[in-house]
Amino acid sequence: MRQLGVRTRQFLEFSAVGDGQAVEVFGDLATAGRVAVLVPGSDTTVDTFDYLGSRRASLGGGARALYGEMRRVSRVPVAVVAWYGYRAPRTMSRDVLSTARADEGGGRLRRLLAELRAVHPAARVTLLCHSYGSVVCGSAVGGGDRAEFSSLAGLAVFGSPGMGVGSAAELHGVPVWAGRGANDWIAGAPHVSLPAFGGTVGFGADPVSRSFGARLFGAGAGGHSDYLVPGSLPLRNLALIAAGRTAEVSRG
Repeated sequence: MRQLGVRTRQFLEFSAVGDGQAVEVFGDLATAGRVAVLVPGSDTTVDTFDYLGSRRASLGGGARALYGEMRRVSRVPVAVVAWYGYRAPRTMSRDVLSTARADEGGGRLRRLLAELRAVHPAARVTLLCHSYGSVVCGSAVGGGDRAEFSSLAGLAVFGSPGMGVGSAAELHGVPVWAGRGANDWIAGAPHVSLPAFGGTVGFGADPVSRSFGARLFGAGAGGHSDYLVPGSLPLRNLALIAAGRTAEVSRG
């Protein structure tokens, strides 16, 4: 965690309590015409923010790679927000099967979007949501009001077990993209949604299924932690989506 204290880094929020909380910004939010908010999945903590098995798989490492790629493809100034602003569940826990943490995180994510609108109302924001983070994004957008998302240009999920909604049509007209690597184990996750433990277990429809209604982007042959690898197809496609150059996205 020591490297998170480097003075040159920009944190909107930071806490070391429990699993912690960290929201880091790459670029200048005040001038960025395009902003990507990267929402991570399970096992994210302040200790794994910069290192999760490999630096390329961590939230901080992925955000840096995304920022670099967005700068290459965007025609306007960009910024990336690495948002670890919710209590991410552990993979080996009952919480990872439930929407409870996602519902809590969805409210927090809506507050972040409101703060971004206040800083730069003209900026176009895209949510990029990995794994359990896509459940958080589904809760944030599906549980809000369309007026809250006036600055939201789109939403892309990757490595998703489901978004907690039945289809993209439930997300207030926000354009939804979905991709899954050919070797991502999440493809084997059951797509169910059942009441249990006072909440909901399972995350519903598969976002890459035809019936869900998302636009599919090419995600290559990688595994669950390979979407933001520098030089990879999914990284480029996610950067193009966030930069608003969607006509150039290779389709899945």
